[in-house]
Amino acid sequence: MDPLILSRIQFGANISFHILFPAITIALGWVLLFFKLRYNATGDSAWMRAYFTWVKVFALSFAMGVVSGVTMSFQFGTNWPGYMETVGNIAGPLLAYEILTAFFLEAAFLGIMLFGFRRVSNRIHTLATVLVAGGTTFSAFWIIALNSWMQTPAGFEMRDGVAHAVDWWAIVFNPSMPYRLVHMLLASGLTVSFLIAGLSALRYLYGDRSESMWKALRTGVFTAAILIPIQIFAGDQHGLNTLEHQPQKIAAMEANWNTGPNVPLVLFALPDEAAKENRFELAIPDGASLILRHSSSGVVPGLNDYPGNHPPVFPVFWGFRVMVGTGILMLIVSWSAAFFLKRHHSLPKPLALLMVPMALSGWLATLAGWYTTEIGRQPWLVTGVLKTADAVGPVAGSHVALTLAVYLVLYVLLLIAYLGVLVHLALKAAKDGDASPLPGVMNAALSQPAAEE
Repeated sequence: MDPLILSRIQFGANISFHILFPAITIALGWVLLFFKLRYNATGDSAWMRAYFTWVKVFALSFAMGVVSGVTMSFQFGTNWPGYMETVGNIAGPLLAYEILTAFFLEAAFLGIMLFGFRRVSNRIHTLATVLVAGGTTFSAFWIIALNSWMQTPAGFEMRDGVAHAVDWWAIVFNPSMPYRLVHMLLASGLTVSFLIAGLSALRYLYGDRSESMWKALRTGVFTAAILIPIQIFAGDQHGLNTLEHQPQKIAAMEANWNTGPNVPLVLFALPDEAAKENRFELAIPDGASLILRHSSSGVVPGLNDYPGNHPPVFPVFWGFRVMVGTGILMLIVSWSAAFFLKRHHSLPKPLALLMVPMALSGWLATLAGWYTTEIGRQPWLVTGVLKTADAVGPVAGSHVALTLAVYLVLYVLLLIAYLGVLVHLALKAAKDGDASPLPGVMNAALSQPAAEE
């Protein structure tokens, strides 16, 4: 058993599980702030009921993200010691900044969000929500800065095989960082929007017509309908940036073998790396040149220009298409739901049924995009600096296989439990409707916002 392949699979499994939860918390904190500000402005307790339903989801997701993140940090020492030995001078501080500026904010003020309503002033409770939301965004900022630096490294110099920082501004704001950050923040917004819309649709199907359900449903649907076209534009800009700095990744995404003009947009194919061709290809003439160069005669890079230095084509090609296909489905579903909510103030049952599984569509698109990005960097761990094969540690393949099996079983069980809790929270909210009092609030005070201190 090859320890390199097994270590890559293990880390891929760990980060795949981990990224599910930051993809929720990054944007959900801001949605909670929106709910709280609407309550402050209107005094409508339905907004706070929506808040308390979803702050539980936030807390659960935050806890899952922390636990799954710890296992990844262990692997830097056990499976990938060459990574920190080579670029630890840059990766270490960026990871430390994430903990100092983000994790502490989230951990310190989440308790106030969960248990502080009516125990602290309304202003303090709102401020706690602001700080937690800001903490999630700070976290994304630093992690994306590090990941982007690994894709497009800048602001460093090599001394005796070790990377040393010479310009932290260039390191943090490396050429691909702004595009990746915007793309990830929008991806999180869409993940949360569809999660809220999907679980609210489940409540709707169970007969819940409470105001808190309607407010959450409309928030999810209309936010998704607004964000998805913005994400399509941002993704296009990100693709153009990738074309400039990582042309071999673009060549793999398009399964284009020969550099040249008039390159078709391949919709379906089975890339064959041995034969350097696509089998069963279905393509739109000149499509790739039009998208990437905005001209049918635009030259698109080909994989044959990068022998031994391009990523595996099949997973990158299909990962990109799963992401784009899911995005198109998101556009159709969110705009359809927005139309019916705006015009008819209801959802057709078939659309509501479709929205329930679409609650996880953000996860699917995020994972597909993440695989496209990370596999597309291969064979490099840090582009042009450190190859993946040079960073793996001298760990036995059998040991990696054993821990990988344990991780996979544990992650499956945790994921089933997590989804079960989400469904339970949705059905409990559907059963309670707007009848139950808010935490720490007497029934007589339901319609009044907390007094300022």
